[in-house]
Amino acid sequence: MNIVHINSVFKFGSTGRIVEQLYNLSNKEGFTNYVFYGRKDNSDTNDVNVQRIGGIIDNYLHVIGTRITDKHGLFSEKNTKQLIEQLEKLKPDLIHLHNIHGYYINYEILFKFLKNKNIPVVWTLHDCWSFTGHCSHYEYIGCTKWQNKCFSCEQKKEYPKSLFIDNSFKNYTLKKELFTLINDLYLIPVSQWLHKQLNESFFLNKNIQVIKNGIDLSIFRILDNFNKDKYLDKRIILGVSSIWNERKGLKFFLELSQKISSEYQIIIVGLTKKQIKMLPSNIVGITRTQNIEELVYFYNLADVFINPTLEDTFPTTNIEALACGTPVITFNSGGSAEIIDKDTGIVSNSKTTQSLIYALSEIFSKPKSFFLKKCRNRAELLYDKEQNFLEYIHLYHKILNTHAN
Repeated sequence: MNIVHINSVFKFGSTGRIVEQLYNLSNKEGFTNYVFYGRKDNSDTNDVNVQRIGGIIDNYLHVIGTRITDKHGLFSEKNTKQLIEQLEKLKPDLIHLHNIHGYYINYEILFKFLKNKNIPVVWTLHDCWSFTGHCSHYEYIGCTKWQNKCFSCEQKKEYPKSLFIDNSFKNYTLKKELFTLINDLYLIPVSQWLHKQLNESFFLNKNIQVIKNGIDLSIFRILDNFNKDKYLDKRIILGVSSIWNERKGLKFFLELSQKISSEYQIIIVGLTKKQIKMLPSNIVGITRTQNIEELVYFYNLADVFINPTLEDTFPTTNIEALACGTPVITFNSGGSAEIIDKDTGIVSNSKTTQSLIYALSEIFSKPKSFFLKKCRNRAELLYDKEQNFLEYIHLYHKILNTHAN
C-alpha cells in the first residue's frame, strides 16, 4: 500500500519532525511511503522517496504573490502540476496532508485532483488556516468570523501577510467549496481545543478524530546526575519557542524580570540576535537551536517551564518539558492548557504577569523532586510518539479496508 505525505517541511520544526517520524513508523509497519515537502532543503536526505516540491525561487514568488493579492496557496501552479504528475505515477492508496500553506503548493489544483481521483485523504491540522479566509490563528484577537464567513480581515498583515488587498471573503468561500469536496476526508486535529473549533466551522459534518502529537521519550528525558553548574544557586525559569513575539508572550518574561529577585534566573531559548541585544541584564537569551540535546539540557536545568502563549494549538514544548521532569505554567490559551494537569503544572485563566508570579510561588513551594516523576509519568502515559502515532497506522488500515470495499 502506497502512502504519500505532503507538508511544508521535512525533518525541520515540529511538523517536519512529525512527518519524519510518521514516515519512519509507517515504513516499519509495512507501508510504502513517499514524502513531498516545499521548504528548507534537506540535502542530507538521500532517500529517493523524499522529494522537495519546487525550490527557493518558487517560494519567494509565492510570497510576493501573497503579499500583493492575499491569495495565499493559489500560486505555485507549475510545482503543483509536477507534483500531480508524480502522484499519477505513484498511484497512492492514501494521501496524508499536513500543512499545505507555507508558500509552496496550489491547493485549488491539488484538491480538484484529489476529488477526481477519489483518493482517501487524511489531513492532520496543526492550526486553523484550513477553515479561515486568511489567518492560521485568531484567538489572540478573539475573531469569530470564520464560524460563518470571513470578511474585512483584521489580521491581513499577519501570516500569510498581505500588504494591500483583503481577499478573505473569496479565500473563505473557495476553501469551503474545495475542502468539502472530498467524501473520504478524515480530519485529524492535534488537540481537543482544535477539535472544538472544527465543530464550529464548515468542517462540522466531516470525519474528525483527535490524535495528539507525541515526542521521542528516549531523547527528551530526565538526565542522570544532572549538575546545574554555574546556576547552582539559582531557581531557573525557562521559556522555549521557535519564534518569540507578542502572541507568544515575550512581554511577560520582560515584565517578570522586573518583579523577581536575584535568586531567580530567566533563560529564553529561540530568540533572534536582535531580541537578545534588547534583553535586560537578568535574562539569558539563546538563539533558536536544532541541537536537541542542548534543548534537553535546558529543560533539565529549569525548575519550571513557562509558556505564556496567547494563542496556540498544541505546543510541543510543554510536552518536552514534562518529559524532562519539569512542571509547566501556561495560560488557558488554545490547546496549551490541556497538556498538563494539577500535579504537573498550573494553568492560569488570568493572562497577566501577576498571575505568573502567583503560579511561580505555588510551584516553588515544593522542591522540583516533587514534580519529577509526576511530569515524566504524564509524558509517558499520554505523549509517547510510538503509541500516539500508531493511531495513524490503525486509521490507515481502517480507511484502506473501507475504501477497498
